[in-house]
Amino acid sequence: MLVRRFNEVEPYTAPNHYDMRSLRLQGFAPNGPTKFWTGLSHFLPGGGAGPDSSPLEKVYVILSGEMTVRSGGQEVVLGPLDSCFIGPNEEREIVNRSNGVTTMLVVMPYPDTAK
Repeated sequence: MLVRRFNEVEPYTAPNHYDMRSLRLQGFAPNGPTKFWTGLSHFLPGGGAGPDSSPLEKVYVILSGEMTVRSGGQEVVLGPLDSCFIGPNEEREIVNRSNGVTTMLVVMPYPDTAK
């Protein structure tokens, strides 16, 4: 078992994201997960990411607030405990259109170079 206390996690920079702060909860550390990592992202009002795509699949879980997700010609607003899966190479754009901070859990596999 590997416990990471919230006050010990470190921030990371996510490419093509704006008005957002991210913390790596698990992953990229000895004795941690070997297939995936998890992050916690806080998006300010108007904050978001994309549009872009990556070869990695990802799962977003909204913990608080709301997030608009555009992908595959669809647009949906996710609220607390809603989740969505974005497949590999699927272009997506996310934006917090609310006046509050949105907190989102992100689960992704490691890039091939990080295994």
